[in-house]
Amino acid sequence: MFAIKHKHLSTLLVIIMMNLVLPASHAGKVSGPAPDFTLASNQGSNIKLSELRGNVVLINFWASWCGPCRQEMPALDALYKKYSPLGFTVLGVNVEEDSNPGKKLIRDLKVSFPILYDTSNKVSQLYQVQAMPTTVIVDRNGQQRYLHKGYQSGYEDAYAKQISELIRE
Repeated sequence: MFAIKHKHLSTLLVIIMMNLVLPASHAGKVSGPAPDFTLASNQGSNIKLSELRGNVVLINFWASWCGPCRQEMPALDALYKKYSPLGFTVLGVNVEEDSNPGKKLIRDLKVSFPILYDTSNKVSQLYQVQAMPTTVIVDRNGQQRYLHKGYQSGYEDAYAKQISELIRE
């Protein structure tokens, strides 16, 4: 039991250290299929990424202890509400072993998009998450197109531009 907890603690410490070392803005184009996954959601059922094919999907890896993550949540929720009628969704992937602080945060912020729980960090490892938050935007064909590491106020403008581009394709 200790080894498992220690393993997760090590992953979180690496993410924290990468945040201290990486420049504030790491954004760019990426390519290749988005790794498929299935995770439990706050909406009472499991969500499988491949079942969302046909939609543009923004996957946001976050943790409740991450200040920029908390700051970004309302902006992501606004994007979700604006673009979801056009075939877009947001999946917020909480990476904490104990999901209770994350659950409290999303209740407090009244987040409406699906929140998934990656308590074993398997999905964040699939996506090689090295910064909090990390955002991946996936096109309608399940291909990764944009990657953003970190968050500063105003990044949501870039997200909106990229989402609009992918919705029009």
